[in-house]
Amino acid sequence: MADELNSLKKLAAESAVIQVANGMVVGLGTGSTAEFVLQALAARIREGLRITGVPTSERTSARARELGIPLAVDVATDIAIDGADEVDPQLNLIKGRGGALLREKIVAQSSTRFIIVVDESKLVAQLGVGLLPIEVVQFGWQATARRILGLGGKPQRRDLITDNGNYILDCAFGPIENPPSLAAELDRITGVVEHGLFIGLAAEVHVGQASGVRILKLPQ
Repeated sequence: MADELNSLKKLAAESAVIQVANGMVVGLGTGSTAEFVLQALAARIREGLRITGVPTSERTSARARELGIPLAVDVATDIAIDGADEVDPQLNLIKGRGGALLREKIVAQSSTRFIIVVDESKLVAQLGVGLLPIEVVQFGWQATARRILGLGGKPQRRDLITDNGNYILDCAFGPIENPPSLAAELDRITGVVEHGLFIGLAAEVHVGQASGVRILKLPQ
């Protein structure tokens, strides 16, 4: 099953990377799906593509260097390509189970086009099938967790320190009826650095499935 899902991720990654052109600055995601994006970009660089990449984690930065992808410092990008944990019909996302949600969102918001790459198992009718990661400052994190609990989430601290020196609370909300509203509520909690709700950021989603790649876009 894992091999099958990986083959679908690879298909979707290669589909998205076709859109990268010479001279572009490209946001590089973090996680298992992003690895296929890095490999596809490296293959095109070996064929002569000239780009610079903006990594969203120290792990991605190290892997990009291994693959020979030049890196930039400024986070403003022409295109950013990343995976997602959940994608709803409005192309709202849950991201961050790989631990890099803060930098991923900074790059996504700084990009002219944000493209998501997933296998078909990541498509959901409603966000909240799994856990919502929320990055919080270490100081007073228990108080922050109680505020999140008051919004209906059940937080559990992950055994991880992020690249930014923060904790991650993995929060079970169940089906999220109104993702934009929950995102706004979380934004108002002092101590929350960033959350994994990516609302209205994805320009398109490349979905790897057995029949090929399906590209999802919102109606214009």
